Amino acid sequence: MNHLKDKKILLVEDEAEIRVMIANKLRKHGFSFIYPAEDYQTALETFHAVKPDIAILDVMLPDGDGFTLLSSIRKYSDLPVIFLTARDEGEDRLLGLGLGADDYIVKPFLPRELVLRLTAVLKRVYAPQETKPVSKFQLGEISIDLESAEVQRNDQTLQLTAKEHAILIKLYQNKGRIVTIDSLCQFLWGEESYGYENTLMVHIRRVREKVESDPSKPKFLLTVRGLGYKLLAEEE
Repeated sequence: MNHLKDKKILLVEDEAEIRVMIANKLRKHGFSFIYPAEDYQTALETFHAVKPDIAILDVMLPDGDGFTLLSSIRKYSDLPVIFLTARDEGEDRLLGLGLGADDYIVKPFLPRELVLRLTAVLKRVYAPQETKPVSKFQLGEISIDLESAEVQRNDQTLQLTAKEHAILIKLYQNKGRIVTIDSLCQFLWGEESYGYENTLMVHIRRVREKVESDPSKPKFLLTVRGLGYKLLAEEE
């Protein structure tokens, strides 16, 4: 657990009072490496300079927005991301999560909630390697390496995001069997998983775009209507 407190956190929030409050709360809980930024440009420069392990991004910024910032970051890194926003619109949530964000917290929020969610994401992404299955398997001509979180297809290497990786781990652990929507949501978002069914569908679609030749007609990551999903995989 202590190694998680050493992770570098990029904190992007344009309101100084909230930015200082979050940073102080994180330090109080043992997080030492916090890199604050108040706008898009500073955030991007800080990202390149410190190469953070996780980012907390405000959506509304004075010189841009968090969604565009995440798209810029994704050109270089698949680091986990938590959005902070005053907007609780479904479209915004799906847009953020569809870009590969790991969580989405609406203001006002309890500082303790942010700490808990941040810790949960760090555990999922940076848990000791021995707790994760180290496996390679085939989906037709496509090869998936869970150890490196990479997909090999058509001489291309595609990197899996943290959520995509977690979905494939859970499905691979239960390959050939139905994994219910509820169990997948709980695996991905823990006790706060209620209401994430539509978000799960977004992530499943993104996984299929990487592991299926035709994502609209999947042959390996199958939907079992009304129940969940099933993975048909072969050991490499």
